[in-house]
Amino acid sequence: MFSKILIANRGEIALRIIRACKELGIESVAVFSKEDENSLPVRFADEAICIGPREPSESYLNIPRIISAAEIAGAEAIHPGYGFLAENEHFAEVCHSSGIEFIGPSEEVIRKLGNKVEAREAFTKAGIPVIPGSGVVEEKKEAIKIANELGYPVILKAALGGGGRGMRIIRRKRELSSLFDVAREEAKASFGKSDIYIEKYFTRARHIEFQILADKFGKILHFGERDCSIQRRYQKILEEAPSLFLDSILREKMGEVAARVAKEIGYVGAGTVEFLVDEKKNFYFMEVNTRIQVEHPVTEMITGKDLVKEQILIAGGERLVYDQEDIKLEGHSIECRINAEDPEKNFIPSPGTISTFHLPGGPGVRIDTHLFSGYTIPSHYDSLLAKLITWGRNREEAIIRMKRSLEEFVIEGVKTNIPFHQHIIENERFKRGEFYTGFVEEELIK
Repeated sequence: MFSKILIANRGEIALRIIRACKELGIESVAVFSKEDENSLPVRFADEAICIGPREPSESYLNIPRIISAAEIAGAEAIHPGYGFLAENEHFAEVCHSSGIEFIGPSEEVIRKLGNKVEAREAFTKAGIPVIPGSGVVEEKKEAIKIANELGYPVILKAALGGGGRGMRIIRRKRELSSLFDVAREEAKASFGKSDIYIEKYFTRARHIEFQILADKFGKILHFGERDCSIQRRYQKILEEAPSLFLDSILREKMGEVAARVAKEIGYVGAGTVEFLVDEKKNFYFMEVNTRIQVEHPVTEMITGKDLVKEQILIAGGERLVYDQEDIKLEGHSIECRINAEDPEKNFIPSPGTISTFHLPGGPGVRIDTHLFSGYTIPSHYDSLLAKLITWGRNREEAIIRMKRSLEEFVIEGVKTNIPFHQHIIENERFKRGEFYTGFVEEELIK
């Protein structure tokens, strides 16, 4: 097992990993930009090394500086968290060539799964159900032909895409003609290649993902599903586990397919297999996220497993010590992502200094955050401030606790999306579980 791990990230996820390291008896090394010099990860890590100015390209995305910091500190492994370099195959490759364990899958697996078209083709051959669609489409005429065969609506996606970028829903032929070049240009700007492909778009679908862990000895387990259908512009804002939409038979079937996906690709570590589930409960593979997810706490709350600690243990060569039948889903959990943004002004970012800060508490309430009173929220990084997670014996209790916790959560000095989350939680259709991926835009944002 490792004696020292460097955390190549910032904010709440860096603090989350530091806590896991402390409980495992592993020393932690935080890296930070000058903007984050007074952050909690810097304060609570065993060591902290400045890797550059506030610009991400000069700090959290600067691979040579991160590797140098790891070598100076004598770290045996690097945990990338999520975002930044977490799914960067080159970073994983450099870590391995430098004799440093990358806490995640191999660079080869990251590359294969990073290209959505290649992954679709590989899993189709393996008998995994995928969304009806195409390979890379380069000509507008070809795109129109494929869309006609699939039937509208369809969606254009960047082959190397993620995070909702490079995606366009096309509801009729004339939209495809006008948006095809736009999607290619956005893919090029965001991911360095203009390759796009087409998939059938399901208007009332659920976004359901399965958490998996796979050790280096071939054991693969899933930890149930998370319903991530509450999204805005393809960005998840609220997640819950388990999903009301799945019964025990469908849950078991999808979990088995998720494990098959991991086995087919030779996956090692923590990952998330994402599916789209239509109104008739047909499910289709979408992609694999090769990292710990922002929403991993809801799975921890209903399984009692520490996924970050398991992730570190697997990277250190430890075996998974339990079997699939040992994983029980108990109760219900909901997570709200609290962001520094103004819902009344089209969710524009709201950087600034926190003047008043009060955290909710009580039974069944968990908060993952790096905030403190007087903290200045930078404008150069993601707007995520905190993750508010509640657990209840059932979904109703989890919702009641979330409603109470949102009322208690006080962040002053900047605008946040707490009022918008209150709007979601109090929506009657949300309470009944009648939502889908387009729910926020169609029901809550008029």
